[in-house]
Amino acid sequence: MKVGILAGGLGTRLAPETETKPKPMVQVGEHPILWHIMKLYSHYGFNDFSIALGYKGEVIKKYMIDYCSLSSSLTVNFKNGDFKPHAASDLSWQVDLIETGLSTNTGGRIKRLAPYMGNETFMLTWGDGISDINLQDLLDFHRSHGKLATLTAVHPPARFGHLDLDGDRIVEFSEKVQTREGWINGAFFVLEPEIFDYIEGDDTQWEKSPLENLAKDGQLMAYRYGGFWQCMDTVRDKKRLEELWDSGQAPWKVWNDQPAVAQPLPMAG
Repeated sequence: MKVGILAGGLGTRLAPETETKPKPMVQVGEHPILWHIMKLYSHYGFNDFSIALGYKGEVIKKYMIDYCSLSSSLTVNFKNGDFKPHAASDLSWQVDLIETGLSTNTGGRIKRLAPYMGNETFMLTWGDGISDINLQDLLDFHRSHGKLATLTAVHPPARFGHLDLDGDRIVEFSEKVQTREGWINGAFFVLEPEIFDYIEGDDTQWEKSPLENLAKDGQLMAYRYGGFWQCMDTVRDKKRLEELWDSGQAPWKVWNDQPAVAQPLPMAG
């Protein structure tokens, strides 16, 4: 099953990080957040990716091309320019890197992925959000209802400490990662190819008419997920994710570490 990842936005709220790289290449720990997202999918057996590029897409291309060669020993033939890594990467990914335009909107980027997704069910997410969601459970839910689209509904991260009050007395104070009420679009979609008919063109915003019309037609279902979810919109978000990763307690790290040849890849730029 194919996995589409939108990775073409400007990421202006993460400046100056995004002055030299697209937001999905901003690092959490020693790896770009895009790597973390792909590792999550790969843990559940989804290894075939199509990435929609836009702003500074060449940085993502270079990262993918150089990953194996820069992270292992090499033999280089200077006569013909051939090189051979001494060991394969521990990753089983196949990645399409698709140019979708600098100013194309989210719906337009999705539609430009259509030729690469196959005429079958596919997954889709953004290149700046991570979760500990069980993707197989998400897929099972999608298949159970038979509609065209499943959206993962999540509780937004809390910005402030939560207070439980009994009159003026505080009976509980807690710094919650997620709020207790309300649901928002957390991406992590499962979609049928018919959804492409809901997208007019490059200027279409996925979160507007396509999702609105899918809902009106009774074709949009919510997979309610109350576990960890965090987007990386701001420097504050990045610091929060880095703190979790550096502590060894990152909720989204559901994969097991394996002995690997690949070492952290030097970032471009």
